Amino acid sequence: MMGTKVFDTPAAAVADVSDGATIAVGGFGLCGIPDALIRALVESGVGDLEVFSNNCGVDDHGLGLLLNARQIRRVTASYVGENKEFARQYLAGELEVELTPQGTLAERLRAGGAGIPAFFTPAGVGTPVADGGLPWRYHVDGSVAVASPPKETRAFGDKRYVMEEGITADFALVHAVKGDTAGNLIFDKTAMNFNPLAAMAGKVTIAQVEELVEPGELDPAQVHLPGIFVQRIVETGPQDKRIEKRTVQATEGAAR
Repeated sequence: MMGTKVFDTPAAAVADVSDGATIAVGGFGLCGIPDALIRALVESGVGDLEVFSNNCGVDDHGLGLLLNARQIRRVTASYVGENKEFARQYLAGELEVELTPQGTLAERLRAGGAGIPAFFTPAGVGTPVADGGLPWRYHVDGSVAVASPPKETRAFGDKRYVMEEGITADFALVHAVKGDTAGNLIFDKTAMNFNPLAAMAGKVTIAQVEELVEPGELDPAQVHLPGIFVQRIVETGPQDKRIEKRTVQATEGAAR
């Protein structure tokens, strides 16, 4: 370790993540995911993890690597995506999954980071999201082992709202294009997605950055997340930017 926040390697930065830890992970699909930190967790062998993330990567990249290694016990997410192993583990009763509306998940992370224990939202009112009964875990025979409980609803004016709880996690893993040694971060375009929210929700937030600079080198007006939310930072160089699903159109006259 070279400083109070700077770590030499992703492995060193996640070394104290222990079995059973809760982890908020930034990214959307494969955009802006903390891939180096995730790989370090895979290599550490830590298990029984509970993850809060918009989705769980794909079979061979991102959080999909932790899934394949059976290191995740529970996932709170809004999207299953192209991850076949995620779906298989869930339907086979090997993984507990809480599916949450995307905007609600984003606000739950932001609320947790802001010290707000709960909030009311119209999203999900009149559906199993509020009424309960969503299958969180299945038995091997396909029957429901654990179902979501009903949530408090309340009327404000002439509309009903459901109460959702803020999320905090033991650790948060995020990716930024640039950061300084004080932990101030800049995200690249849509890679902002869930990264600032996950960072706010973590008690210990670990950021991998493509480029690390000294304090004062970042324009304060360009900083997306202040260093107060970041406890550890590691420089990983340019990210391997994978495409989750490639769709191409055949050119005219090409063989079909």
